[in-house]
Amino acid sequence: MSNIDFIGRTRTWLIVSIIVMLTVVGTFVVRQVQSGSPLRLGIEFTGGNLLTVKTKTVPDISQVRKSLEPFKLSKSIIQSVGNKSVMIRYSGQKDLAFKDKIVKSIADKYQVVDEQYEQVGPGWGSQITNAAFWALIFSLSALLLYISFRFEFKMAATAIVALFHDIGFTLGIYALVGRDVTPVTIAALLTILGYSLYDTIVVFHKVTENNKKMDHKETYGSMVNRSLNQVLMRSVNTSITSLLPVLAILFFGGETLKDFAFALALGMTSGTYSSLMVASPLLVFWKEKEPHYSTLKRKYA
Repeated sequence: MSNIDFIGRTRTWLIVSIIVMLTVVGTFVVRQVQSGSPLRLGIEFTGGNLLTVKTKTVPDISQVRKSLEPFKLSKSIIQSVGNKSVMIRYSGQKDLAFKDKIVKSIADKYQVVDEQYEQVGPGWGSQITNAAFWALIFSLSALLLYISFRFEFKMAATAIVALFHDIGFTLGIYALVGRDVTPVTIAALLTILGYSLYDTIVVFHKVTENNKKMDHKETYGSMVNRSLNQVLMRSVNTSITSLLPVLAILFFGGETLKDFAFALALGMTSGTYSSLMVASPLLVFWKEKEPHYSTLKRKYA
């Protein structure tokens, strides 16, 4: 078993988390000033164009992307749909003549057999955002109640703080690199809740178990530190085995899967960190304000 002084380095973890969160807020502010939005929203939220072109043979996405460079669409979302179709999502130009030029550019390299075009209004994105918001509120409320019932309220509250840390970190990276936020990103953020919470619950389960047989010649902080070291390798191994397939999707999957995997990889990495270095130190800080544990701290710290 390892013997890392997690709780003794609480100030270090706190400084790291504060720096990360300040960077996130700073990035949001800069992007808000520069572009009027803290995040780069996809066309599902801002409105745009959706063009699907079916070809006789399987199109090479990299070749299609290169052929669209003259239209300044090389950074738009271009992905395969099925075996012989390519979907292009772009904002800006909305006239049919521009769309026809795109189709003609693809037809110069592949025989086009069908095309479908539609304009996406921002209203749909607003519906998705509202649905995601209420899903998040419901999830957090349910988690707060369940963890409070299963463990205790202080554990539930610190677990929720860790979740906000992970979601904030993920969105901050999105703002920093300027990656589009799409409905897939929203789905990934909701998925992160489960992955992030899993590690925290594992830690809190061990803390609860050790607390029942706690030697009252040690502090609450030292007991939690012992618990963290006992579950450390389990948490690390679980995170690595979960992260590897996500990274495989990120590097080798299609564009839509990459969007999902990018957010998920960030959230899973942050989730492992926050379970050990955010939720647990916060729990110790809060619990040692209780008279019983405060007395133990003064006596044995």
